[in-house]
Amino acid sequence: MVHAERAALIGDLERLDEGRWDEPSLCAEWTVHDVVAHLVDTARTTRLGFLAGLARAWFDFDRQNARGVERARGASPQETLERLRQAAARTSTPPAPLDSRLVEEIVHGEDIRRPLGIARSYPGDAVVRSLRLQVRTPASFGGAREIVAHTRLTASDADLSIGEGPEVSGPALSLLLAVSRRRVALDDLDGPGLAALAGAI
Repeated sequence: MVHAERAALIGDLERLDEGRWDEPSLCAEWTVHDVVAHLVDTARTTRLGFLAGLARAWFDFDRQNARGVERARGASPQETLERLRQAAARTSTPPAPLDSRLVEEIVHGEDIRRPLGIARSYPGDAVVRSLRLQVRTPASFGGAREIVAHTRLTASDADLSIGEGPEVSGPALSLLLAVSRRRVALDDLDGPGLAALAGAI
């Protein structure tokens, strides 16, 4: 699933005009080019390399990510894209659940695609697995466990209902993006728990 998402993103980027790589992504302060570089960096990351890099960044995840983008970003969009091609088949991973790779590819895929007006129909299983991981992962590790602690998430396009409390409903992909703190996805959601979810992110 991870390799399929990488291949799909490469296909979309191959058709993208180079000037659009400088457009803002859904990630605060990162351009489309920066997010692609981040995906290159995470695809290359090993368990030991992640721990060593985190120590060098004084256990600051944001600093570690910024250094990774700087390291993986090429001098041109085409150079960065070629680096993504070279890393796409890798199976290395940081010390995290394997489904975290799916979260990376899908959420960051949307960070790139949505501002550019590119649509992708993600495999439902991949989105559901990513959402299940996000809601059980602590916020300190990039998850949403605390955010959704008193909310029930119900997917309108999948057999999925998670949690207890006021309901938030909508497409599984939009639920995933919302709990990953992408506020743009809130427009796709509805329900009595929506205000609380919006306040939490």
